[in-house]
Amino acid sequence: MQILISIDDTDNLESPGTGVLASRIAADLESNGWGKSSFVTRHQLLVHPDIPYTSHNSSMCFSADIDEDCLDRVITYAANFLARESAAGSDPGLCVAVLDRLRESGGLIRFGQAAKESVLTKESAYERAQLLGVHLSEHGGTGQGVIGALAGAGLRLGGNDGRLRGQLVFTKTGGVVSVADLRGRADVDEVRALDGSTVMNQDIVRVGEKVKTVLLDGYSVLLVVAVDGMANGVRWQTCPRQLLKKY
Repeated sequence: MQILISIDDTDNLESPGTGVLASRIAADLESNGWGKSSFVTRHQLLVHPDIPYTSHNSSMCFSADIDEDCLDRVITYAANFLARESAAGSDPGLCVAVLDRLRESGGLIRFGQAAKESVLTKESAYERAQLLGVHLSEHGGTGQGVIGALAGAGLRLGGNDGRLRGQLVFTKTGGVVSVADLRGRADVDEVRALDGSTVMNQDIVRVGEKVKTVLLDGYSVLLVVAVDGMANGVRWQTCPRQLLKKY
């Protein structure tokens, strides 16, 4: 069965970030033989004076394909993991959504979108989770992280929000690579131009610093921008991070 696991508010300024914990849960799911995990995505939520957060108010989510009889073990493990590993002073929340058991996928997506635009309450998160039939639980502090956990699952399900955790590793910054080679990487599903222009396999891309992919149409997409003048045959450059902030 396909599931989404989303967590939020697990860290403080001195601890590893929530993305680290999400990646550890994803790795442990596989090492325990419960299924196969996908990449972790970071979803930016509303930054507002009425919302407590550590640094950026973002949640982390990944999908997994697990054996149906492992669901309870996965939920119990993730819950115990957050209770044990979350930083002092944090307010961790956990959401686990079974995709083929969702009563209304649109309701989960809308909650995620609302969390990017307005201040939501813990009570509204629990009400929505109950209506949708997803697991939502808190594991320390005030439990406010359930809001972001549910929102992260909704944004991941929508398929068009968030940056993938980590960055692509290349031999050197400033080097060049063909689009065909980029599309052949396990961590890149597609290469697209930021302005929608056609990107051909034979095109050459200059590699910038801290290259990241984003979630678009459910895929890990590397965005590129056109290079003026096509010096030395280079037509594109990987998208600078400041242009990815909207994802």
